[in-house]
Amino acid sequence: KMESVRVGIIGVGGRGTGHVRNLLKVPGCTITAACDLDPLKVENVQKLAVEAGQSKPKAFSGTPTAYKELCQQDDVDVVYIATPWRFHVPMAVEAMKGGKHAYVEVSVAINMDQCWEIVETSENTGKHCVIMENCCYGQAELTVLNMCRKGLLGDLVNAECGYLHDLRELKFSDEGEGPWRLPYTIKRDGNLYPTHGLGPVAEYVDINRGDQFDYLISMSSRTGGLNQYAKEAFGGSDPRANLKYKCGDVNSSLIRTKSGVMILCVHDCNLPRPYSRKNIIQGTKGMFQGYPDQIYIEHRSEPHTWQPLEDYLAEYEHPLWKLMGQEALGSGHGGMDYLMNYRFIDSLRKGRYPDIDVYDAAAWSAIFPISEMSVAAGGKPVDCPDFTRGKWKTNKPIFITDM
Repeated sequence: KMESVRVGIIGVGGRGTGHVRNLLKVPGCTITAACDLDPLKVENVQKLAVEAGQSKPKAFSGTPTAYKELCQQDDVDVVYIATPWRFHVPMAVEAMKGGKHAYVEVSVAINMDQCWEIVETSENTGKHCVIMENCCYGQAELTVLNMCRKGLLGDLVNAECGYLHDLRELKFSDEGEGPWRLPYTIKRDGNLYPTHGLGPVAEYVDINRGDQFDYLISMSSRTGGLNQYAKEAFGGSDPRANLKYKCGDVNSSLIRTKSGVMILCVHDCNLPRPYSRKNIIQGTKGMFQGYPDQIYIEHRSEPHTWQPLEDYLAEYEHPLWKLMGQEALGSGHGGMDYLMNYRFIDSLRKGRYPDIDVYDAAAWSAIFPISEMSVAAGGKPVDCPDFTRGKWKTNKPIFITDM
């Protein structure tokens, strides 16, 4: 148990600064260090901390290796990592070897070697490497998790999830995520960003805690969405309009678990569309589907008729949302950002194992490179590794009740 938790954060652009704002509101948490290539962004964190009544955090910036010094600070217990994907694992490993827990933005790893590296480093150092999957803390997601745990949907059979988000403008931006995110679409073909949709579904069906991903089959569509967008936005002679983008506009990855649950995970970011994560879970007694949130329970719902999820909140809303939902609203992404950070810090203060661990970070992130292998092999099945080395058979399911 820690009376207070001291956080150092690497990467304080838009996402990292959002974490800082939330952490400054979490009881028992202090920001003691901040690192970014841009010293002005670090100064902004210092300003926010002082305005919140905390001491001025130490500043680390100016060089690509400044983060290593932060990871050695005695007054840091946890290192938050909100940098581009390729830096996540090197920074997390540095933090854990420096005696700190690592809380890492999604996706944590971008290849199989990195997935195993975080698992082995966490095991060897005794430090957590937690994937910061905020979507696991949404009101609908936690309510549905509660329903699954209480058996409302019966035995779970099928799920659909994904990241369906028009990112064309973001990918072509010269600022923020654009400069580092677009190259993945140019060079790699698979399910590039699976965890927002997959994380909640993996918790519904007890992945790593009673069930396990078994194998995956993945296919990608043709490309063309980014070329069309670039042609209209920048002109037909612009190189971006004629560039060959390797990643298909839509990728569908079908995962089968050891117990026989089927999970469809979709990546759809290069075409015009409204936002969705699908968030479908189906069992022998009924099903839930998101966007909009609706539910059907046999013998409770009118036959063949959806009900709004709100009809079930009084009975099944998750205790975390009942306790802190109003406090969380307005904190980012509908409140899920604050609740995620609150739980992360609260688990350390209470000496409690985290809701999400390094095995989740590895298993969920691995869908990206595994899907890439399947696509390259013409959609052939690819086995999913067991990062728990068999412990999934005896691990207890996640269920947040210890408020």
